[in-house]
Amino acid sequence: MVKVLTACGNGMGSSMVIKMKVENALRGLGQSDFTVNSCSVGEAKGLASGYDIVIASIHLVNELEGRTNGHIIGLDNLMDDAEIKEKLSQVL
Repeated sequence: MVKVLTACGNGMGSSMVIKMKVENALRGLGQSDFTVNSCSVGEAKGLASGYDIVIASIHLVNELEGRTNGHIIGLDNLMDDAEIKEKLSQVL
């Protein structure tokens, strides 16, 4: 099972949108056994160690460095399905 955490500044809209896009990208990459959760970057600091992949905006990833043994993905464009799929494929 792949565990993914999506984070944004406040943990409201953006992280939920990223969550849905990540779920679609994972299905598109042939993954069926995964879980995706969303939260604020503040919450992610404490939760990141329990996830295989943590995804956030590129300007927030420095706050998450060293908080997980998994992969951290920084997105340039949170709405870009192709970027999300490409970056996920690199770490799966």
